[in-house]
Amino acid sequence: VDGKISPADDIDTINTELILADLQTLEKARPRIEKEVKGKRAPAEQLTAIDAATEILEGGKTLYQAMQADNFDVSALRELQLMTVKPFLYVFNVDDEVLADEDKKNEMRALVAPVEAIFLDAKFESELAELDEVEAREMLESTGQEESGLDQLARVGFDTLGLQTYLTAGPKESRAWTIPKGATAPEAAGVIHTDFQKGFIKAEIVSFEDLDANGSMAAAKSAGKVRMEGKDYIMVDGDVVEFRFAV
Repeated sequence: VDGKISPADDIDTINTELILADLQTLEKARPRIEKEVKGKRAPAEQLTAIDAATEILEGGKTLYQAMQADNFDVSALRELQLMTVKPFLYVFNVDDEVLADEDKKNEMRALVAPVEAIFLDAKFESELAELDEVEAREMLESTGQEESGLDQLARVGFDTLGLQTYLTAGPKESRAWTIPKGATAPEAAGVIHTDFQKGFIKAEIVSFEDLDANGSMAAAKSAGKVRMEGKDYIMVDGDVVEFRFAV
């Protein structure tokens, strides 16, 4: 951030700027909320939450850290759009020596705990992106990595944001759809089209692993891996789905 390589200083600078921005927002909002509470136009819990959040921020912690470590409830603060409530994910750009050094990575993880941290070598990732799938896999294996840093970033980023994917497959197109974790089958159908959600009847579902292992939907059905689910089904990451609905 300030021209020198120091992850600890960079993290401290970024967090401090975000914390100060949130403290300013809370300071401006408090008189208005206090007036609304006195006039019975806002719940007293909102004022209590502002004071609790202010105390956390003044202690040098982000609200997301407090949510992760202490289950701090920010529901009463949603309307304020505070910066440090948003999910955090730290990405460390390191060399191959650090990538192979678990002790060093653990030191850096401790700087941001309990927030998630991932490590990648931007130069290595750039070289990896130029290779075909087989060559990229061989290059990863030669460095002892199971997945690329960018794949890890996408996976952990999705998880941090509370998102997951499901798949649809047809003769012309296979596609992944993004949904929130905890979404029901009708809600997932609605991502494709609102008519799918409104007229939802059933969902024919197989896990990607089972479909891949069996080679086709027909083979997966013969193996008993395909099932019908109703409106209360909670979608699982990697579900392959065919929706049945009435227009």
